[in-house]
Amino acid sequence: MRQFLDELKASDPDEMKKTNFDHYLEEQLQDPAFAARFEHSGEAWDVALQITALRLQAGLSQKELAKLLKTSQQQISRLESASYEGHSLSMLRRVAEVLHARVRVIFEPVENGTGMHVAEAPAAYSAKRGAIKRS
Repeated sequence: MRQFLDELKASDPDEMKKTNFDHYLEEQLQDPAFAARFEHSGEAWDVALQITALRLQAGLSQKELAKLLKTSQQQISRLESASYEGHSLSMLRRVAEVLHARVRVIFEPVENGTGMHVAEAPAAYSAKRGAIKRS
């Protein structure tokens, strides 16, 4: 998804005529909250598309994959849905094993140039020795 956003920003207006949707999306992406949601949705798409592609390469229907995993066809449909965000690592591993693949999770640094930070300032307290009485 990041690549799509970068290409959208870097595209030469002379090379490609922008549609109304392109203009609308550019405007919406100026809102950091929307941009974050848009980027996050791309992650869900990636997982869904990879599971679907692996299943199709194996020549299996959702029902057949479900049977191999001892789950329901509806669960496979959820896993292959871009709006589903309830993937567990254990289920992804089971899917990967049945489809002769492996699961890799990659954490990438945020490229916003602000560096790392925490949500809260460090607590302004210190433990005092001997303050706890033990009986």
